Amino acid sequence: MKKERPMNLAINTIALPATAYASILHRVSGVIVWVAMIVAIVISYFALKSETNFDEVSSVLESYFIAKFVVWGFLTALGYYCAGTVKHIIQDFGYCEELKSGKVISLVAIAVGILLSLLAIWWTWL
Repeated sequence: MKKERPMNLAINTIALPATAYASILHRVSGVIVWVAMIVAIVISYFALKSETNFDEVSSVLESYFIAKFVVWGFLTALGYYCAGTVKHIIQDFGYCEELKSGKVISLVAIAVGILLSLLAIWWTWL
């Protein structure tokens, strides 16, 4: 039996559906959240040891752009991870499992993630 299938291994030419982007973003944001939680626990432990340590951490977070950017990145990843998790829970209950509704709920999860990212910008910098 001869299988003649087209082979396209150039990843930049493959058009992925919205569901694939939502899945990839959910996995990447999950890794970012878990790594960032380790850092956040260490920083919290240091900050809660004494009042001077808390003031040091607070001043670093208020003064340095890179610290605010890292906090924003963590909040953005956490927001999208939560939106993607809610999407998966809805699908686990049997809703939006078809291709068309799955694409819609994936786009909604991405849109909610973008909205939460904008809220994180407002909360972090303003």
